[in-house]
Amino acid sequence: MTDFDSLLAGVRACRLCEATLPQPPRPVLQASATARILIVGQAPGRLAHEAGRPFSDPSGERLRRWLGVDETVFYDASRIALLPMGFCFPGSGKGGDLPPPPACAQAWRADLLAAMPEVALTVILGRYAIDWHLPQARRQSLSAVTAAWRDYWPQLLPMPHPSPRNHRWLKQNPHVEADIVPALQARVAGLL
Repeated sequence: MTDFDSLLAGVRACRLCEATLPQPPRPVLQASATARILIVGQAPGRLAHEAGRPFSDPSGERLRRWLGVDETVFYDASRIALLPMGFCFPGSGKGGDLPPPPACAQAWRADLLAAMPEVALTVILGRYAIDWHLPQARRQSLSAVTAAWRDYWPQLLPMPHPSPRNHRWLKQNPHVEADIVPALQARVAGLL
């Protein structure tokens, strides 16, 4: 067992948030020391929790379209890492899923990122992930952060979460589909 395998085993056995979760912990992630692309989400939704597979829902369909990859490539851990800010389904609230518990990022994120030295592109999905990975953008609206995507390119790419709940936001921010997605698809193709 490699150090990376030991680290992943530790994450998958994590029970830090057990008392606050609506269901028993089931860390959902995908990672490899050889991954070239890192997708940072918020936390697995109910469907991903049940499947034990990240983005196995309509959000994943949109995300794969944005990336220009099929499921086979997307779920190849040696190429694409999927590390949410929280590894377990946090439960649902009035406006959607609850925020990811901060304990996951505090306990595991630095070690996981350090163990993936081949990552050349980090796609940062949603406010919680953006706030952690781009702390300088915390006080900016998501529209402003995504409009300034070239400031972080080509290593980092802030994006809205691909959730169907963001359909209206995406219509109001056409730069995502018109400008960012084509650049993202070209970069992904080049890295893979």
